[in-house]
Amino acid sequence: MSDSKATPSRDPTQRYSDRVAEYERYRPGYPPALVAYLRERGALPASARVADVGSGTGISTAVFLDAGAVVFAVEPNDAMRTAAVRRLGGRTGFHSIAGRAEATGLADASVDLVAAGTAFHWFARDATRTEFARIVKPDGHVALFWNVRSLVSPFMREYEAVLREHSAEYAATNAGQRADDAAIRAFFAPSAFDEATFANAQAVDFDALLGRVLSSSYAPRPGEPTYEPIAAALRASFARHAGNGRVAMLYDTHLYLGRLSA
Repeated sequence: MSDSKATPSRDPTQRYSDRVAEYERYRPGYPPALVAYLRERGALPASARVADVGSGTGISTAVFLDAGAVVFAVEPNDAMRTAAVRRLGGRTGFHSIAGRAEATGLADASVDLVAAGTAFHWFARDATRTEFARIVKPDGHVALFWNVRSLVSPFMREYEAVLREHSAEYAATNAGQRADDAAIRAFFAPSAFDEATFANAQAVDFDALLGRVLSSSYAPRPGEPTYEPIAAALRASFARHAGNGRVAMLYDTHLYLGRLSA
């Protein structure tokens, strides 16, 4: 299996350093059905030890802590890791690790579940597979999951069109989308894996909508030439579709769950 380079050239571990506040505040969480599915499949036993790799500001970490797990939040970006510690540092079972997907710093066969929430597409996949296989217990699982925007509503289709029109990087890279199915099959090969999809949604006002855009590495920052055009386009779309001062951001949470054979 050869590495698939799914990222632009700049270091993915530093892409969000200037967007931590927006990321922490405006990114969607994950639905309760995700945890329920992991429990049903035996991937999240009681008092599980979970490596949350690419844990960012702790959005997925909080989900596993709420489920009663001991969580090792592995994150290379100092600013994002600091935000997670500020938010979750007082919680029982939380451990912050300065590490990468390819070098987590965790012990051999030390976790029941290795999880990557909206992060796997940034990893160097060959080295990551080797590392995940090393740290997960022989009967443990790997869960890769993403929140992917659902284009079933007129507003969500307009939102997608605004990103493509006003962000050259988004249009060029299709940024923010999960790894393709071939890459996931190659990662788990030769083992089979399970797939599941869960509905997820956020109801947001305009400030939160704009914050959600600004949390993305491909979005222009205030003061950049394309910022005002994208903000104006979003405001117009919001005005067309809002009800009671909010619009619905619709997502599908895609999950891939399996084991890694040596």
